[in-house]
Amino acid sequence: MGVKMSGNVQRMSLRVYYEDTDFSGRVYHASYLRFFERGRTEWLRAFGLRHNTFVEANQMTFAVTRLLVDFEAAAFIDDLLEIETELQARRGAVLNFRQRVAREGSALVNAAVDIVAIRGNRAVRPPREILAALAAAIRA
Repeated sequence: MGVKMSGNVQRMSLRVYYEDTDFSGRVYHASYLRFFERGRTEWLRAFGLRHNTFVEANQMTFAVTRLLVDFEAAAFIDDLLEIETELQARRGAVLNFRQRVAREGSALVNAAVDIVAIRGNRAVRPPREILAALAAAIRA
């Protein structure tokens, strides 16, 4: 899996496997959500932020609160896809991401994803060190 960063935009290559598809060999719609999750996780890692650190050091994690997905074309088994992830804004505890799945430069699926930092069952502002990394990412 190749991951490239360009400022605030991260691009990750991903191969479509049989387990990602439906009976027709097309990527099953829910698989795109897993692809987007992997993209956001790798985006966070690129800025030194890891899920296990959130949980261990801050008893904090992230949860999706809003997801808007536009399906434009299908991907198929064995396709090599590019998952593009960009943090667009941060408001309090909420991070707004733009994500895209493309094949050979052509957009297949676009998404707007909001995630919120949570501790227990409550939304919380991330700790200062995480906010600093996110601020640097948005400026990038």
